[in-house]
Amino acid sequence: MTLKPYRSTPVFNETTLPAALRSRHNTKAGIWGMIRVLEGQVKLTYLEPPSEVVLDSDKAGVLRPQQPHFVEPLGPMKMRVDFYDRPPEE
Repeated sequence: MTLKPYRSTPVFNETTLPAALRSRHNTKAGIWGMIRVLEGQVKLTYLEPPSEVVLDSDKAGVLRPQQPHFVEPLGPMKMRVDFYDRPPEE
């Protein structure tokens, strides 16, 4: 059985992506996030532990509870974030 998100953001593009997602932030305690890129590419930067990954429609980005991170569009893109109360499946 596939785990369903309890909430999802709207679909953002490179101009509508909120400033809050472009700067350091984190998910709440006990909440996982899954960044899903629908078109284009997004760079996900994890701050603890430090690392970067480029996401696209074939590679989603998992956010652990309270893990500091930010995202940066790499050109035209569309993405959303799904939120879960348990670890999501990639």
